[in-house]
Parts: sequence; C-alpha cells; structure tokens
Amino acid sequence: MSKLGRSSGLPRSNEGMRLLFSAVIGVMLGYLFGISFPTVNVTKLHFPSSIISYIEDKDSGITTQTLLNHAWTSANSKKRNNSESNSDEIPKIYVPTNPKGAEGLAPGIVVPETDLYLRRLWGEPSEDLTSQPRYLITFTVGYSQKANIDAAVKKFSENFTIMLFHYDGRTNDWDEFEWSKRAIHVSVRRQTKWWYAKRFLHPDIVAPYDYIFIWDEDLSVQHFNAEAYIKLVRKHGLEISQPGLEPDKGLTWQMTKRLGDQEVHKVTEERPGWCTDPHLPPCAAFVEIMATVFSRDAWRCNDLVHGWGLDFALRRCVEPAHEKIGVVDSQWIIHQVIPSLGNQGTAENGRTPWEGVRARCRKEWGMFQKRLADAEKAYYLGKGITPPN
Repeated sequence: MSKLGRSSGLPRSNEGMRLLFSAVIGVMLGYLFGISFPTVNVTKLHFPSSIISYIEDKDSGITTQTLLNHAWTSANSKKRNNSESNSDEIPKIYVPTNPKGAEGLAPGIVVPETDLYLRRLWGEPSEDLTSQPRYLITFTVGYSQKANIDAAVKKFSENFTIMLFHYDGRTNDWDEFEWSKRAIHVSVRRQTKWWYAKRFLHPDIVAPYDYIFIWDEDLSVQHFNAEAYIKLVRKHGLEISQPGLEPDKGLTWQMTKRLGDQEVHKVTEERPGWCTDPHLPPCAAFVEIMATVFSRDAWRCNDLVHGWGLDFALRRCVEPAHEKIGVVDSQWIIHQVIPSLGNQGTAENGRTPWEGVRARCRKEWGMFQKRLADAEKAYYLGKGITPPN
C-alpha cells in the first residue's frame, strides 16, 4: 500500500513539468515572434466606419479576430507607405517673402491687393460685378451739406466708386438719394478726411482705381466735369492735381488760382520772398488739400489728422515734382469756405469750437514739419552724409 501511495504522485508531477515546459517554450516563441513582427502603435490604428459601428453595436456579429486582422493590415500598409514616402518626402511650404504669419501659404493663394467693389450675398460670384469703376471719389460730409454733396456726386459718372466719410454719424438719412444706395458709407464721429483716408484707403485696397479724388464737402462744381478733368490730367502727365479755384473766393495761394487762358498750369509767381526756388512750393510742385486728386502710383502720401502742411510735402511723392503736380484750369470749382467741421470741436479754455480746431491744425503742422525734418536727417546720417539745410 505504501508503494502505491508513493507512485500515485508521479503522473501529476510529470504533467506539471510538461505545463511549465510548454509555458516557457510559449514565452520564448512569443518573444521571437514579437520582435520579428512590425512595431504597431495601437493609438495609430485606423478603423473603418463599419468597425466603429461594431464597437457601438456589440450584436453586429463581427468577431474580435476580424477587428485585429484589419488593424494589423492597416498598420502594415501605412508602414509601407511611410517607408516609400520617406525616400521622396514632400517638403513643407515656407515662403519667407509672404506677409508675416503667412509664410506657410503657397504664393498663389496670397493676394496682395483687393478692392472696394460691392458684392451680393447670393448668386454666382462671377456674376456679381456688372461693371468695375476705374476711379474713386470720396467726400467727408455732414448731413447739413447734403444738397451740396448731391450736386457734386451727380458730376461723377458710374465709372466712379462713391465713398462718404460721415463725421456726424448720420448715414441712414442719406438714403433719400438714389445714388447713396450704391455708395460706400463710413461713419466715425468728429474725424477729418485724412484720418479716414489713412485707415480706409490703404493703397493696396484702392489699387484698382487709376485716380483717387479726396475732396471736401464745401465745393461748388457747376463748372466741373470729372471725365474731362481726367483726360486733361492724363494729357499733361499730372500725378497729383486739383481743379483751379475761382479767383474771387476761398483763395489762399496763387498757385491754386484758376487761369482762364490755358488748360493746366504748373508754376506761378507768389508774393516777394515766398519762393526761394521757382521749382518748389508754393510757386511749383504744389496743390492744396481741399480737392486733391492722386494717381494710383502717387497715392502713398497722407499723414496727420487735419493734413495742414501735407500739401508742402506732396512733392516728395513724385519726381520731378514741378512737372507732375499741377492745377487744371479749364475744369474749375468754387471753394465755399463753410466751416462745418470746425463746429465739431469742443469749446474749452475760453475758446470757441472752431478756434480749438484751428489751434490743433497749427500744432499738427509744426509736429509734421519736425517729424519730416528728423526723418530726413536720420536718413542722411545713416548714410554717412551731412544733412542739407
């Protein structure tokens, strides 16, 4: 009996050894099998929508083995594609000459210029523009001058985009005029045309226009025709110009005075001592800022708020200035000298609103002269040149 008891444990011992041996062999084979298989990141496995549906619907009948088989197949296919692409990898787009922040865009999608043409909110985009005006006319307006502006706008054909800058905030009131419905309206209270121009007439935005008219609201235009004016500007090669002013009203400088016996003039004679050089302002290379007309290329010069002193600096925009800046005599206007903008000021320190506005104009003129002189001085010194007086 004792022998039988000892011998009965042998089969169980042999069975345990076989299980242990099988486990060891299984681990070794699994290790060898694993290192010979491609590495797979489970988080990068991509499953088709049908498999995703299976995950959401456990009763679909798709087995776990099917899911894993598809995962392995996708991973192997992706690995092969990656290895093929690495040999001929497509570089990332980087264009350092693009605007800052847009270096990753292909140059063909970066458009440097735009326009002010109005678009519809419906229909085919290619059918939006039935015409593309070639010129831009802007007026800085208050509603009290509506009759004057209405008469002026009617002097400009549909070849002009009309843009109104409203310093009194009254934009909807202009809808009584049919032309106002196709005009562009910008409303910011108590600002001047140069403030608007600097912010809403960037050269890259108005690039489609051959000429840009920057006009005041108090101009009478009975003797003015816009199309005829542009023909004369082209004929005489004027990059910056203005219509001649009726001699008996609103005249400050002799240069802007209308001469009745010619189409255009570019030089004049001023009071003794006013012109140190006959080719410099105010005897030449000079127009005022009340009714200035710029060519597309010349429209790079505007500064300050009121613009005082800017007319003396316009000569820096074109070369030679005494030939490309002038006054068109045969298309002339009348300056009505209505101080409507001056009334938008604030009375303080014992001064009326218009006196405060005029004081600000003078201050800005001095600021502009200093900035311009300092900038030119720094330029010459940076070049190692003694600045001219």
